[in-house]
Amino acid sequence: MEKFAFDDQAGFLNKLKQLIDSGVSAKKISVFMPYHVHGVEEVLELHQSGVRFFALFGALLGTIAGFAFTIFTVYHWPIITSGKPLISIPPFIIIAFATTILIGSLITFGGFLILSALPSPKNIVSTEEYGNQFVILVE
Repeated sequence: MEKFAFDDQAGFLNKLKQLIDSGVSAKKISVFMPYHVHGVEEVLELHQSGVRFFALFGALLGTIAGFAFTIFTVYHWPIITSGKPLISIPPFIIIAFATTILIGSLITFGGFLILSALPSPKNIVSTEEYGNQFVILVE
């Protein structure tokens, strides 16, 4: 395992580009930075996360569950007032919105845990501390 440590951002990015240009796979490279450096994603050509699909699925499921819950409740315990229809969408939107947020956020969090293989102590705690250096590890 090769280790390259840099004190400046420019040298770090240059070495990262050199490694990628020399044919080292991006999957074999790990980077540690004291702060986010713009350009690392472009150099490593990282793909978008799949968490967004969990968020979409959770939001759709929450919306459907919110409307289903309110419609089910109205049919089983009807309160008939002034001849108004039992199923009236405007008041149901509030419940549907709340369940969209609740279920969407819970499923998104679950998707994050699944895709990042958490909780795994070996992924949470690094074996070595790098301080304020930019570090490239090549397997």
